[in-house]
Amino acid sequence: MKKFCIVFCLLFILILTAAVTATQKAEASAYLRMHVRANSDAAADQAVKYEVKEAIVEYLIPIAAGCETKGEAIAALEDNLRSIEHVADEVLAERGFSYRARARVCTEEFPTRVYENVTLEAGIYDALIVELGEGAGANWWCVIYPPLCFSGEASGETVQFRSRLLEIIQTFFASER
Repeated sequence: MKKFCIVFCLLFILILTAAVTATQKAEASAYLRMHVRANSDAAADQAVKYEVKEAIVEYLIPIAAGCETKGEAIAALEDNLRSIEHVADEVLAERGFSYRARARVCTEEFPTRVYENVTLEAGIYDALIVELGEGAGANWWCVIYPPLCFSGEASGETVQFRSRLLEIIQTFFASER
């Protein structure tokens, strides 16, 4: 009887672990992330990273808004990779940087990220990766699908979120009044 209890407990733990892992993988597969990776952690490289991400997010808003599925969003990004690089390169050139941007859609492993009520568990995610120059600096991220791009970044324990898509919708309805 003791062996049966031990085997039962081990089997239960194994099944529970498999269920949790499957749930985390399913959750990760629902998201399409975007990362803009700075050339380095130098102040100038980090500052231009934010300018580049603003320009890219602005460019992607109408594209992402027209996507009804993650698959459509991935296809739209792949169709626009050169344009995304061009948007980033224009900002870099305007600010006097000689390096360029590279954009790709791929799957990568990411650590758990927690920001207020948004938690993305560690796992393999589909992502638009935009590397500026060497791409060796800290990154900025958001979720393209579902469209949850935020501006803001972790500073210590506090983050401020702003949904860019929500702001556009609110501006649209405010102008109709």
